[in-house]
Amino acid sequence: MIEVSFLPIFFAGVASIVIGFAWYHPKVFGGAWMRLSNLSPEAVEKGKKRMPLLAFFGLLASMLAAYVMSYFGIAWGVFDVIGAIELGFWCWAGFVVPTMLGIVLWEQKPLTLYLINAGYWLVALIAMAIVLLF
Repeated sequence: MIEVSFLPIFFAGVASIVIGFAWYHPKVFGGAWMRLSNLSPEAVEKGKKRMPLLAFFGLLASMLAAYVMSYFGIAWGVFDVIGAIELGFWCWAGFVVPTMLGIVLWEQKPLTLYLINAGYWLVALIAMAIVLLF
């Protein structure tokens, strides 16, 4: 990572969305996530109508995360896959883990829900950091 440029940020955002679709698929963690989030199948079906719009905003949010990670990668001198994995991990450990812990501590959501969501972000941030190398 030597400069911030649009295409790697865009593709990092796309990677995050693709991982999210797979991660939250009913055959992976989606079924448990729906139960733990108290989402009915009807609510999920209703949400599918808005999926393109939600995916677009998800892409923008992921691109913002990738943009910031790109600056961190430049500042830390990330030039290889091992450095990208470390960057993704430390962004996750420093920003995602503590901020998402509130759902367990204050909103009294199940720890399993936290682990599903935090696990997604670990995988997504590492993948995004690797994509930013290119």
